[in-house]
Amino acid sequence: MTMTLDKAAARIAFFGLGKMGLPMARCLIEAGWSVTGYDPFPEAREAFAAAGGRMAADPGAAVEGAAVVITMLPDGKAVRALLMQGEGVAGRLAPGTVVVDMSSSDPVGTRDLAADLAADGVILIDAPVSGGVRRAIDGSLAIMVGGDAGAIATARPLLDAMGGSIFATGPIGSGHAMKALNNYVSAAGLTAACEALRVGRSFGLDPMLMTDILNASTGRNNSTEVKLKPFVIPQSYTSGFSLALMAKDLRTADDLARHQGVAAPLSGAVAGLWTEALAELGPSADHTAIDAFLGKPDRKG
Repeated sequence: MTMTLDKAAARIAFFGLGKMGLPMARCLIEAGWSVTGYDPFPEAREAFAAAGGRMAADPGAAVEGAAVVITMLPDGKAVRALLMQGEGVAGRLAPGTVVVDMSSSDPVGTRDLAADLAADGVILIDAPVSGGVRRAIDGSLAIMVGGDAGAIATARPLLDAMGGSIFATGPIGSGHAMKALNNYVSAAGLTAACEALRVGRSFGLDPMLMTDILNASTGRNNSTEVKLKPFVIPQSYTSGFSLALMAKDLRTADDLARHQGVAAPLSGAVAGLWTEALAELGPSADHTAIDAFLGKPDRKG
């Protein structure tokens, strides 16, 4: 069943006000929605309040009277903990409340969480995003949405305020599956591009020229277009998306392949490489720093 949200009356709860969540919540506020936010970090809550949001003192207060709850948390375990564990907020939600998990979560876990919430009449849809901080700021994210069609229709005005491309991917969990697979393809392309530049540079090719040629040729991908010149070639490694999150998404994609019984040898190799890079560079590293890992003198492939 589709519920039409009254923008003047509907309360939206938003959890996770970090690099991505804060600008996404700001887009909702600028579109005229009443948003109550919560984040465990005081500076995030203060930034949200400065953007015009209502700051909640605790998770329970954030969902008081909420018609839609949006989560933008590190992973599905954090989402489950917020909703279900201990004094989880799910028990405070009225039947018919729509929870929109915009985190990058495990799709199998998302199915299980949806079933648990449904027992209390709460509807979960998964709506992970792609596009990074820049597109979160301007509200042009790509959003992949899985779940009940009526619940998606209810949340659609909110998604439209945060995204430029909204894709209904199928049943619950399919959005999270698509996000993990997208990031696998993205990471594989970035790894290949970084390796190509290093080999080319060693042969005397100019990496800036190489990038121009790749972008005019069949090797073009998102990394060659938007990551090589600003972040990789100058070795600034400051794209704003962490290596830890990318490595997590790659493990999710590889686990999904195994769960489905689909042979995906490249997925396993890429996930293993990025897990190794994470162990070497640490969780604070930017994902474009995979280039620095590939260039380590003691690394022989």
